[in-house]
Amino acid sequence: MKSWLFSSFGLMLILEGLMPLFFPEGWRNTFRKMITMKGGQIRFMGLISFSLGLIFLFLGR
Repeated sequence: MKSWLFSSFGLMLILEGLMPLFFPEGWRNTFRKMITMKGGQIRFMGLISFSLGLIFLFLGR
């Protein structure tokens, strides 16, 4: 269980790091746009991201 959890967390960090590594200006602009969004919009984006993650997790099993 622990190895699966650490592997998943490591993969998430790798994927999260790709945008600022290869496209730092695009990453910065994205965060500028997110600052102007309302809380509900950010929550909706989080829900979509969470849902897609669950779908990918179940498809990968």
